[in-house]
Amino acid sequence: MSETAVTPFRIDVPQQDVDDLTYRLRRTRWPVAQDLSGERGIPVERVRTLAERWATTWDWRAQEAALNAWPQVATIVDGARVHALHVRSPEPDAAPLVLLHGWPGSVVEFLRVLGPLSDPAAHGGDPADAAHLVVPSLPGFGFSGPTPDGGWTPARMARAIAELVARLGYDRYVVHGGDWGSHVGRDLAVADGAHVAGLHVTMTPGIDVSDDPAAAQRWKHYGRELAGYNKLQSTRPLSLAPALTDSPAGLLAWIAERFVDWTDPAGEVDDEQLLANVAVYWFTRTGPSSAQLYWERAHAPTPGWSRDVPTGVAVLPHDLARPPRAAVEEAVDLVSWTELPRGGHFAAMEVPDLLVEELRRFVRRVRQ
Repeated sequence: MSETAVTPFRIDVPQQDVDDLTYRLRRTRWPVAQDLSGERGIPVERVRTLAERWATTWDWRAQEAALNAWPQVATIVDGARVHALHVRSPEPDAAPLVLLHGWPGSVVEFLRVLGPLSDPAAHGGDPADAAHLVVPSLPGFGFSGPTPDGGWTPARMARAIAELVARLGYDRYVVHGGDWGSHVGRDLAVADGAHVAGLHVTMTPGIDVSDDPAAAQRWKHYGRELAGYNKLQSTRPLSLAPALTDSPAGLLAWIAERFVDWTDPAGEVDDEQLLANVAVYWFTRTGPSSAQLYWERAHAPTPGWSRDVPTGVAVLPHDLARPPRAAVEEAVDLVSWTELPRGGHFAAMEVPDLLVEELRRFVRRVRQ
């Protein structure tokens, strides 16, 4: 692949890797049972149940086929491979829309929204709401593969995504991001503001919440009870790397706990999709490289938000933080604010119907 070529990409995990995953799962050395009180992390029995399903009834080839049903591309930017689903709408005037995942997510997160967003007419929607979709695997994540070096901050990732979008031929596009996708989207609006028509996020990193008691208390709870993974990956990510690479049960527990803690308790994340998401990390060996993003963020200045790019925020009731609208309005050109009735951190997996309608409405708003 040349330094600027964009080539077709197809997922094809070797069968020996699929067999090795099953072998390792069946030989997992589980912790000795203890009678423990209090919240101490994801219950071992939950992990064992998921691991049993992963090793038996779950079918990677079916998940692989579901991903390969969508066109994919790859290119080299700044020395690293950048992979993306590239779904062109049948509607020629569709708006280009970039969907950005975070950690511990992947392009698998967006599988349920690709059809309704790219071809709304086939899903009971208005053809005028159609979008051409670019869904990158962030550098160091998933099918982009491990990055060859350090320094991959959200800002550097943003520049790589901007280059990918330009190579795909899009001059003006809309961006949506959640979790680290919100960080990268924020930096993309700054780095490529001349081409970003609108930015839509479900998180607002760097926004001061101290003047809102409820928001501040929620953020304090996250830091006190739920952020152990963050502290480790921000300070000693290499110490975790062998476990995330060598033990599928360990990787599963590390990722699945986020879905236990961060999702709407009244909803339900599909275990098949959850296991597919974890499998992407396993087969690509990107558990360690994706964790480096926390270290990079902790050792770099916090960027600001663009006040020139129209910005929309969707607040989900069970997400990690609930930003105060007044603080967001001070930081961005806020043109859209939506408080969704349900859902948590993984909007595309938990409430795909609500996210599709929200993104259609936002794209419509910034295109006018």
